Amino acid sequence: MPDSRLDKLSARGQSVWIDYLSREMLSRGELKRMMEEDAVVGVTSNPTIFQKAISHGNAYDAQLKELLGKETDPKEIFLQLAVRDVETALDLLAPVHEKSPQDGYVSLEVDPTLAYDTKGTYAEAIRFHEWIHRPNLYVKIPATQPGLAAIEDCVAADRSINVTLIFSLQRYREVVEAYLRGLERLAEAGGDLSKVRSVASFFVSRVDTEADKRLDEIGTEEALALRGKLAIANARLAYEHYQETFSGPRWEPLAAKGALPQRCLWASTSTKNPAYRDVLYVEELIGPETVNTMPEETIEAFQDHGEVRGDTVLDGVAEAHELLKQLAAVGVDYDDVVLTLETEGVQKFADSFAELLDGVRAKREAVTA
Repeated sequence: MPDSRLDKLSARGQSVWIDYLSREMLSRGELKRMMEEDAVVGVTSNPTIFQKAISHGNAYDAQLKELLGKETDPKEIFLQLAVRDVETALDLLAPVHEKSPQDGYVSLEVDPTLAYDTKGTYAEAIRFHEWIHRPNLYVKIPATQPGLAAIEDCVAADRSINVTLIFSLQRYREVVEAYLRGLERLAEAGGDLSKVRSVASFFVSRVDTEADKRLDEIGTEEALALRGKLAIANARLAYEHYQETFSGPRWEPLAAKGALPQRCLWASTSTKNPAYRDVLYVEELIGPETVNTMPEETIEAFQDHGEVRGDTVLDGVAEAHELLKQLAAVGVDYDDVVLTLETEGVQKFADSFAELLDGVRAKREAVTA
């Protein structure tokens, strides 16, 4: 689909990634088709995505039978299944990565039960990089407080990281600082900064879901007028910080040694509220050196009726700052909103991971019956 709406989006400097991966979509050529027709140049995954993929259908049954007698730990069985999918996708996207080293990535997330364990997170991230050993692999680490040190250590060890589950502007500043410190340590050790990549994944739609719930509970005219605004404002303020950070006297020496900025990635960009335009979180966050990772329905919706109006992520930044003040004035505590979302996000992934392991056990029993 030459010159499609997503091609026009890509022409603005925003990379189109998809936020799902499964054995079935790979085997039927769906990822290859989306690369050719939908401008897709990257893939992200998480425990919820794999849980859905493995629990439905029989695409993984043959490999499960291969693993019988070799492995009994459900987590290790899951990893064997997931890594095969990730490696297949990585190889498919390798030409993209060779042409454009910022893209062509596939992300695999560390065990979410390690989200508050710095050493455990670091060890698993390094293990994944050594196991898969592809230059276009991202390991996803949640942006919890303990995760920050693991992120810094991984970057200092020359490993590319997708920092996920970011909601807070303050936490984003800390994530950027961890990336910079990691690069500085790598430079001091004589490492090659040009081989390290990172994205900072802001979860978008969930911010409106939580803020709107609180605004509805307040119920005043002033409060209700603010619904559906925080998610986009939050992302635009993050991009403002991105522009400020990846320029100037601290960044320039790193860039001279080959370092690349940690791009903002907009995740959770499907619209949860049916009252909002279904491509809202794509249309309003277009900008250079960014990534938007979309579910299938958002890809299809944008190809059908999405509008590319320019670099919309640069619009309304002053209004975004003012919005935070307006929310505080009507009684919405921004810091509590984003802390709640981070806590719930980690727990949801942990719950999905537990459900995934239960599904692996059930699948293993089914294929041996």
